[in-house]
Amino acid sequence: MILNRSHFPWALFVLFVTAVCAVLYAANFHPDSLPVKVVLPSWFGPTPPVRNTYGGTPLGLIFGTLALAIFVFASALGIRKKRRVWKIGSVQLWLKAHIWLTILTVPLVLLHCGFRHGGPMPTVLLFLYGIVMVSGFFGLGLQQFMPRFMSATITREVVYEQIPRVKESLLASAESLRKEVGIAAQRTEPATVSVGALPHGAAAAPAQSEDAGAQVLLQFLDDECLPYLKPHRSKKSRLEEEKSAVNVFRLLKLNVSQNFWGKVDEIQQWCDDRRQIDWQLRLHHWLHGWLIIHVPFSFALLVLTFWHAYITVIYL
Repeated sequence: MILNRSHFPWALFVLFVTAVCAVLYAANFHPDSLPVKVVLPSWFGPTPPVRNTYGGTPLGLIFGTLALAIFVFASALGIRKKRRVWKIGSVQLWLKAHIWLTILTVPLVLLHCGFRHGGPMPTVLLFLYGIVMVSGFFGLGLQQFMPRFMSATITREVVYEQIPRVKESLLASAESLRKEVGIAAQRTEPATVSVGALPHGAAAAPAQSEDAGAQVLLQFLDDECLPYLKPHRSKKSRLEEEKSAVNVFRLLKLNVSQNFWGKVDEIQQWCDDRRQIDWQLRLHHWLHGWLIIHVPFSFALLVLTFWHAYITVIYL
């Protein structure tokens, strides 16, 4: 989600709640640090607390409960995305709430634990919480510039779900052309010069016959084009880099007759489309790959937080 002016009220809300929580924390645990005396309700207990603890106090439990409630709400975002017909706020509203309420958990968690990591269980929880928040901020940062970067660098964007089908279509087109060129190539002996054997940047003499051009084009399809268009490549191809591919196709045209230039342009277009698809996939993996860390660690954090709350209630 792109952060814009519509997020400004949410940011103000988080700042306001953080300020209120900070004042309550100071009034409860460090009353002498405030310029004015803040009187808290009696059920908050003595100020400062008699016990040397933060999370187990009434105010600490309030902070912890609010953070846990936000964790539960944040985990429900995935369900809300799949249930778009639910009339419980728009998905955009849920996304904004997900971002800013989870940011609000930062002061809530710090105030709950009193800026200390505590024993083994709180330490593990803080470690998981740190991974979840860092991965979340990383994903949020990517979403601010990656869509614009993709629009600027991908000239022919394909719907992500259609990418496998488009790959199969490109390969099928190349295989169909290979059969067509193979029929023409059977009328002559294999050409002595091939594009694959040409050194980079070297000039080549034009093909002497249409049949010889068919042999060169057939060998190029077998050695370069078809392996590149296959879903899984066994070796690196010269067609993966745009500049290298331009040189390869320029040399290919020098080794076939003009009758095959239209087919060469068609093959080049297929390879360009495949290169764009591969680039789109890499960017898409960057844009969404952080979820591989964020989602499972968020689930682990939620489960252990419930366990931590249960143990706390039992021993209080």
